[in-house]
Amino acid sequence: MKKVFVGLSGGVDSAVAAYLLIQQGYHVECGFMRNWDASVNSDIAGNPTINDDLCPQEVDYMDALNVAKKLDVPLHRVDFVAEYWNEVFSVFVEQTKRGLTPNPDILCNKHIKFHAFVDYAKKNGFDYVATGHYARIVNINGEPCLSKAIDHNKDQTYFLVQIPKDVLSMTLFPLGELTKDQVRKIALEQDFVVAKKKDSTGICFIGERHFKEFMSNYIPKNPGQIIDIESKKVLGNHLGVMFYTLGQRKGLNIGGDRGPWFVVWKHLKSNRLIVAQEHHPLLKPTSASINRVNVLKNNLSFPLECHAKFRYRQVDQSVMLDWKEDMLIAHFPQGIKAVTPGQEAVFYLNDLCIGGGQIDEIFIESKPLREWVEREVDDQI
Repeated sequence: MKKVFVGLSGGVDSAVAAYLLIQQGYHVECGFMRNWDASVNSDIAGNPTINDDLCPQEVDYMDALNVAKKLDVPLHRVDFVAEYWNEVFSVFVEQTKRGLTPNPDILCNKHIKFHAFVDYAKKNGFDYVATGHYARIVNINGEPCLSKAIDHNKDQTYFLVQIPKDVLSMTLFPLGELTKDQVRKIALEQDFVVAKKKDSTGICFIGERHFKEFMSNYIPKNPGQIIDIESKKVLGNHLGVMFYTLGQRKGLNIGGDRGPWFVVWKHLKSNRLIVAQEHHPLLKPTSASINRVNVLKNNLSFPLECHAKFRYRQVDQSVMLDWKEDMLIAHFPQGIKAVTPGQEAVFYLNDLCIGGGQIDEIFIESKPLREWVEREVDDQI
């Protein structure tokens, strides 16, 4: 009997994933990943800051324990706090300080769930690992490939794009063929305590808290001016350019008769947030360079016409991919809003996720956006 180590998070999806694998005849054991110290927060230098009272981690653990007992399977409590701090949170903070907008959930999947967790499973004699992600592993001519879930509305391949390719052969995604409604129905039928538990939202170590307030424990607020790229006028003040993302509309507090306004650029040197109105051409870059590329499909030929997501839940966008030295370049002459350095570009051939990487720089007509912006507001910065 093949042994599967299931990541049990305390949510409904992983509970149903474990149940389905038992029904399929696997020997199932579960692991609860402790990635964040719920007793105390520390700043980036290791100094205690605030109590993490709102962190749902301990509640999640009790829910996971309840599910494991109901399924009559062992639950391992596995501690990855140090790995999470070093490989995910510290990277997230440092990149945010540099003005990027990194995705910690993608880093967590790469370094924790599909590296540290997989290593633990291997050392303990498991044949497979499994999670409650909405995704599929499909076999193409003997090659295991990552594919979108049947339920495209819940598909999570965007967050899985950086997992090592060699892990795909030992990974199971039991929910890939199901819709969310079907998963809820199974959980209710099995009377799981988490059957009606709402889906977790936001970043795991932040939970339901206000992002800027939480991150100010690690990145000091540094208020500055918000500048209209056209009139060069000061429209308001921001809390610190690191707390905003390109294309952002909400949270600027500069409505007025001429709004809405969108973030065009974060000028770290002058600590000014540059904004424009909806139809400004600098809001729609036409190409991007991609680094930290992870290829998930063998034998791809370039240039390659495919589709891309530059943020989660974005409608698939037509792009042309090609290599320039060691950097992947995505071309999209139609222009796409809110393509943001630090975020992930994920590429697809139909439902197949062929890989992706971190957006390094964005361009308009082959010229870096930063050069366009600095020329426009040169007298201000």
